[in-house]
Amino acid sequence: MASRAPELRVIAGGAEREPTEVELLRAFFDGDAGAFGALVRRNQEAVYRVVRRFAPSREDARDLAQRAFLSAFEHAQRARARFEGGEGEAPFRAWVLRIAVNLAKNHARDAGRWQWTDLEGLDTVRSERAPAQELLERREAEVLTRRAVLLLPPRQREVFALRVDAGLPFAEVAAVLDITEGNAKAHFHYAVKRLKEEVARLGDVTS
Repeated sequence: MASRAPELRVIAGGAEREPTEVELLRAFFDGDAGAFGALVRRNQEAVYRVVRRFAPSREDARDLAQRAFLSAFEHAQRARARFEGGEGEAPFRAWVLRIAVNLAKNHARDAGRWQWTDLEGLDTVRSERAPAQELLERREAEVLTRRAVLLLPPRQREVFALRVDAGLPFAEVAAVLDITEGNAKAHFHYAVKRLKEEVARLGDVTS
């Protein structure tokens, strides 16, 4: 039997809406494999953008993102208790991002990836209508920023990636990393400050 997609629910006023992550997880636990696919589609961009901070290439980042979702799929049933009983949005995104961050850190550590040689694929949207000089300056700034991010202490790098690349609010950043919200804000503050200093220093070195 083909897996079915979770049905849209009806809310006040008769308007349809997409299922929440809680509803998708419940459907998955009830045997609907397609519900997990919907969770992947909702979170794949955020996961990719986070692991890209730790990977030397887009191919490595895509592989890490796939491994993160595969690990989540394989361990979801064992983690079922943490998802059930909640209202509103489930902590699935925080959980899969924690898996992704751990995989990415291990990959970087084991492979000795903290190098500056492969800086292609900066994963930013560029306007084709932008002047060539503007695109060049933007790329140079992105290269310096990526280099500077690699120089951040591990926790600051994690907070920065989750806050900037995944777009998480500080409360969710804290949940992913199992720290307090205040701690997350402090790490982000110091990360931004250090990034500005490192970008300026690297700009002086390369100019």
